[in-house]
Amino acid sequence: MCGIAGFCNLDSNYCQQSRKWKDVLNKMNSAQVHRGPDEQGIYIDKKCCFAHVRLSIIDLKNGSQPMTRTFSNKKYTIVYNGEIYNAPELRDQLKKMGADFKTTSDTEIILFGHLIFGQDFVKRLNGIFSYSIWDNYNEVIYLYRDRVGVKPLFYTFFQDSLIFSSEIKGILQYPKIKARIDNDGLCEIFGLGPAKTYGKGVFKDVFEVIPGNFIKMSKSGFFQIKYWELKSFRHEDDYEKTVDKISFLIYDSVKRQMVSDIPICTFLSGGVDSSLVTSICSGELKRQGKRLDTFSFDFKDNDSFFCANSFQPSQDRPWVERMVDFLETHHTYLECDSDCLISNLFSAVDARDLPCMADVESSLLYFCSKVAKENKVALTGECADEIFGGYPWFYREDMLESKTFPWSMNCSHRKLLLLDDVINTLNIDEYIKAAYESTIASTPRLDGESWEDSRRREIFYLNMKWFMQNLLDRMDRTSMHSGLEARVPFADHRIIEYMWNVPWEMKARGGVVKGILRKAGEKYLPREVLYRKKSPYPKTYNPGYESRLKAMVMEMTLDSNQPIWNFLSRSKVEKFINTPSNYTQPWYGQLMAGPQMLAYILQINYWFKKYRVYIV
Repeated sequence: MCGIAGFCNLDSNYCQQSRKWKDVLNKMNSAQVHRGPDEQGIYIDKKCCFAHVRLSIIDLKNGSQPMTRTFSNKKYTIVYNGEIYNAPELRDQLKKMGADFKTTSDTEIILFGHLIFGQDFVKRLNGIFSYSIWDNYNEVIYLYRDRVGVKPLFYTFFQDSLIFSSEIKGILQYPKIKARIDNDGLCEIFGLGPAKTYGKGVFKDVFEVIPGNFIKMSKSGFFQIKYWELKSFRHEDDYEKTVDKISFLIYDSVKRQMVSDIPICTFLSGGVDSSLVTSICSGELKRQGKRLDTFSFDFKDNDSFFCANSFQPSQDRPWVERMVDFLETHHTYLECDSDCLISNLFSAVDARDLPCMADVESSLLYFCSKVAKENKVALTGECADEIFGGYPWFYREDMLESKTFPWSMNCSHRKLLLLDDVINTLNIDEYIKAAYESTIASTPRLDGESWEDSRRREIFYLNMKWFMQNLLDRMDRTSMHSGLEARVPFADHRIIEYMWNVPWEMKARGGVVKGILRKAGEKYLPREVLYRKKSPYPKTYNPGYESRLKAMVMEMTLDSNQPIWNFLSRSKVEKFINTPSNYTQPWYGQLMAGPQMLAYILQINYWFKKYRVYIV
């Protein structure tokens, strides 16, 4: 994994001021060096410049970037972040077409593939990626992003130049670009956050390449081109064939994603998703005479403070112990205390470039930093709930019938602390409604479906475009901030395409949530683990953590110069702090309740100061 950045102006000649632009490229690299601490590189051409930081996973010696190759007298240069899981097949095809490979890296596969097959070669890739290619011969720049959006890629325009970067902080290194936010951006933060509208970067005039799309800029203009989208059709396979196909796809995806020139590990929570990935990995390594490293996450003293609820019915540790014994992995139990949670709240903002999922994100950032000291590649169970229907909004009637984002149904919680003038100016309700309805309107339809089937298709589409994207962003930034590559086998586009059309009656046969996934995993896991009731990523229940957050916010109320008071009412905040906490009614997802609201406030205030955000 890596970090990429660059800029292009088709009317410029960067070579005339190469020292200046070299300095800019080095600054862009420095801003993202956590994504690639092993190696750095830059490239300066007349009309295009690239920067790259590398985390060495494949071809440790020869995979340096930016990489330039020539084919049929045409010279192309690439900067690339990701992993291609069907690389061996593609390499063989390209060799037959005349490609002369000098490395074993997948970077070179993409570059030769583009040289030989053109811009649509991306459709042949199975992997997670963002990359840019400069076609020196035709003076065309391309920006590509993987189908699901596992790897990030942001861009903006400034004085006729296209500037891009894996993370927004890279763009902010470009001369005279400032962090600005307008009313739409404020609605993103206060109305939709910690999620954000796909395609937007929250900062004014900052955008992201939409998953499944690529951007092409030439003298002919600027074009955004969709190369992948879900297609709706009748599912023809019977239940047994469907189970068999899902079982194969999961196994094949996990096996492919184990490719690495360095040891891999897995995150293991004891739930069906991570346990299934871990079981397949462990079995493959055992056949090679190797033992898998696994890691689990929890919070100090949670055994004393844990409160079971409908979202988190049980603790993970006993289930982790069962899986470790069953698979005989080399396991490490990691714990996070309140000090780590709070100290990483602001580092999580640095990693995401935005206010994020509060301690749900800061804890994962801390855990990834610990895992990175032992392993550089980790496979996770992320995305299974979104793809197989694990959340309550897939089956609870009140959530199915809601006319807004089901993981954030009550907008009043979000406006509870805002100044009245801000509420009237921003019109958050209308902004949320427009974002929701836009996604619903773009849902791929199937004629003749019942209302329930059509509605579930909408919910699945909302999940993929919003909730899953937020969790993928969280996983990418927290892992890459520590130089750790996290892979997500369930996000294989083949699995998503197939599951998109599997009817709910099969997905949850007999009323069993994610029943088809559990059935597909029967040969890999003990029954008690397979059919364990879902329990999401853990969070702390230590009252001392919340007390410290309250104290930090109360201290902030004493300083009228803090930027947060341009938006929040101090009297409303003080009243909120003095109201008994509610851990069972989240305002976002399943984990973000009262304490996380306080942490989110602290993150927003920090973000305004750290990024020197201008309101326009």
